[in-house]
This record gives sequence, structure tokens and C-alpha cells, in this order.
Amino acid sequence: MHPAELRLFDRLIERFDLVQLPVMPLVVPGSPYVSGHYCDEFADNHGKMLVVREAIGAAMPSAGVGCAIARDAMQRVADARDGSPFDADSLTEDYELGLRIGEFGGRGVFVRMPADEGGALVAVRAYFPATVHAAVRQKARWLTGIALAGWDRLGWQGGIAEHWMRLRDRRAILAAIILTAAYAALLLWVASQAFHWAIARPAAPLDPILWQLCLANLALLGWRLVMRCWMVQRVYGLRATMHAPARMFVGNIIAILAARRALFAYLASSANRPVRWDKTRHHFPTGEAE
Repeated sequence: MHPAELRLFDRLIERFDLVQLPVMPLVVPGSPYVSGHYCDEFADNHGKMLVVREAIGAAMPSAGVGCAIARDAMQRVADARDGSPFDADSLTEDYELGLRIGEFGGRGVFVRMPADEGGALVAVRAYFPATVHAAVRQKARWLTGIALAGWDRLGWQGGIAEHWMRLRDRRAILAAIILTAAYAALLLWVASQAFHWAIARPAAPLDPILWQLCLANLALLGWRLVMRCWMVQRVYGLRATMHAPARMFVGNIIAILAARRALFAYLASSANRPVRWDKTRHHFPTGEAE
């Protein structure tokens, strides 16, 4: 926790129903890519996406940490649930709670504010999973709770902005399928080129339309990578930015594995078996780690 966190909440909670601060993951020593990819993703999401989400008037999801909820807003949620504001059946209760507050007319705000002029942001700093297995387990729970079960539990409420943001939240499974197909196609293309080189026969040229489509996708990938690097540089500096391209690839692989696990967990729950809660083990940073 930042020393100014509670003071910031105290200043804003009378004006807003939910106040959310940025989350800034820390790199676990010895895991620069698995734990480090969380740094890049949160820098992107909490540096850009949540800012846009607030600006267009969509509900502000809670990150579970670094947030404050007004007493009246919590009471409205509790009244709708027979006195219990928290739903033990949800795998992503923090995310759902923020959207529920928005459904009941509450206003959330995402605050990126330095403690003093030129100082660091008032934010939550924490370690995230450092191994592929732990990261896949955690992200599978997020995907199950947000992209799959969240669709069943929350539906499609609100206007165009809210529908658009919920669509973005729930696209992860489809994105994983597309990523899998894309990486498989890339590997097959490399294998095909190597085979034709080995037999000294040139491969058939790509159809012009397909070639133009590949160039357009390459340009969009370049733009996406530039934006990711910019967001990472704003939070972690130039040195961390140099790792962003490789960590994007690592994040994609973890997303594919997590989507597979989430889909099987969701299908199992549809067969009248409850989804198993995969608790993420946390260890907390010391003053030296920050």
C-alpha cells in the first residue's frame, strides 16, 4: 500500500461510489518473463483501458486491491442480495462488485495521481505468480469468472459503452483460439519454407489478397506493440520496455493455456459440478522490494 492511499480515498469517497487505484506488479527475482508479463499487462490496462472505460461512462470494475467502496453503494448491493454484499459463488467477486455498483447507478472512478508533484503514482504494488503453472491457474480463474461465468451471471446491462466494454472483457476465449491458429500457421509456414528450400523448389506465392491481409495484420501488430512499449515505459522505464516484446509472447502462451483450462472448468460446472476455486498464493513485498 502507498502511504497516501487512505488519504486519497478519504478525499474522493464522498464524491464517488467506487475509487480504484492502479495496480503495479513487481517482478519476482528469477522470473523476469512470467512474473514480468503481469507488469506489462497491468501497465497497459491500468494506463489506458480503465482510463478509457471511465471516460466513456462504462462501469468501473474493482481490482480487489487498491479500491474503496462507499457505504451507501455497498448497502445497495447488499439489499439486492438479502443482506450479503459479497457472492461466495463468484470466482471474480471483485470484478463483479464493481459492475454491480454501476448497475445500481453508482459512479466509479479510476485515479492515476502522484502523491506529490513529480512523484510516483499512488498505487498498489504486489507480486504475481512467477511460474507458468501458477500463472495459468490464476488466469484460468479470471477467464472463467469474467469471460464465461460472468456472461451467465451479469448478462448484458447498460448502454452501448457498457456493452462494448463487456464484450472486450469476454473476448479472451475467442482471442486464445485465434492466437493458437496464428502461431500454428506461423510454424507451418516456416516448416513449408524450410521443406521447399531443402528440395530446392520454390514454394507457391501467396495470393495477392492474402499477402495484403498479412501486411495489414503485421502493421496492426506493430502498432499494438508500440502502444504496449509506450505504456510500459511510462510506468517501469526504458529498461523494462526492452523486455516487452518477448513478454507479450509469453503472455500469449499463458493466455492460450489458461483459456483451455477455463473452458474445461466451465464445461464441468455446466454438468452440475461446482467450479473449483484455484486460490492464488501471494507473498508480499518488503520495503526493499519496492
